[in-house]
Amino acid sequence: MEEIIIDANISKEKRYESLLPQLSSLIEGENNIVANMANISAALHQTFGWWWVGFYLVDKEKNELVLGPFQGPIACTRISKGKGVCGTAFQQAHTIIVPDVDAFPGHIACSAASKSEIVLPIVFETEVLAVLDVDSEHLNYFDDTDSKWLQKVVDLLTKNQPWKL
Repeated sequence: MEEIIIDANISKEKRYESLLPQLSSLIEGENNIVANMANISAALHQTFGWWWVGFYLVDKEKNELVLGPFQGPIACTRISKGKGVCGTAFQQAHTIIVPDVDAFPGHIACSAASKSEIVLPIVFETEVLAVLDVDSEHLNYFDDTDSKWLQKVVDLLTKNQPWKL
């Protein structure tokens, strides 16, 4: 597969429903985590047109997140555990939806254009290995539909990867 085909005129939920099997097919049989994260970032960015979408990987030695594959403007390279939305999702090991990033205590402003955010930890067994971070230039952009379907995307990674980071 070399192309993601999604009708932009269908509902958000229908776009996710259409995208998920295409993502599964795209990463099936590929065991390189960076390649899979890169393609997932590109497919999500292409499908939804978000301001920024990508991954931060856990640097176990430093106990912080380090920038991984993404689509969008340049980003923060390292994020301490517990800092900002990504670091908090890493620390707490659960999804965080932020309707207004300026109202989130300790928000790290990698870009002033980012207004809302959703971050999902990628947990293998009991350990957070990475996070999926998505930013929008619109306030209150992400909801439970995004959380539900992006979790399915994250689940594809944990199912299809050997997790040898």
